[in-house]
Amino acid sequence: MTDNHPIRILIVDDHPVVRQGLAAMIDREADMTVVGQVCNGYQAVEIFRQLQPDVTLMDLRMPEMDGVTAITAICREAYANIIVLTTYDGDEDIYRGLKAGAKGYLLKDAEPDELLLAIRIVNTGQKYIPTSVGAKLAERVGILQLSSRELEVIRLMSTGKTNQEIAAVLQISEGTVKYHVNHILSKLGVSDRIQAVITALKRGIVTLQ
Repeated sequence: MTDNHPIRILIVDDHPVVRQGLAAMIDREADMTVVGQVCNGYQAVEIFRQLQPDVTLMDLRMPEMDGVTAITAICREAYANIIVLTTYDGDEDIYRGLKAGAKGYLLKDAEPDELLLAIRIVNTGQKYIPTSVGAKLAERVGILQLSSRELEVIRLMSTGKTNQEIAAVLQISEGTVKYHVNHILSKLGVSDRIQAVITALKRGIVTLQ
């Protein structure tokens, strides 16, 4: 709150119960007020333009447009104080959210007091990264990253496709697919395809549709 004006907050989440619960909690605070609630990233971009909130709480996985895409679009147009509020703690999710422009990253199982503190801190232009989130982010820096082609291959692997099927989709040879699979196993530090997919899911590199 500055000059006796409450912190104006936009909530972006595709679950009505979550949105309403957050709004009820926030509106009890004398220095905060919820100015908008939307259910996907596309709406978030549009409403942000209209309302110019002080702080935006943004979920990551939503229909029509995900949180990272919305954060990128918003930050491309304007200065924004955005906190990712999600159930996902994979290091890739964290990295993508913060790289897109978010100033904070909190899990939905955080204590209410921590969320309120994060809102107040981010409203001043500072970042709010909990220790556990910072540790995951630091861990990611030390891991060999997958190339764009390797990302395509691991995502197709996660759908259960064989090397032959992946080769057909990407229009490359089966031998090239095997080459990429071996690199993926090495970079993820695993010994087989199943472990590779499990590790990629845990890290947020791939998601199950």
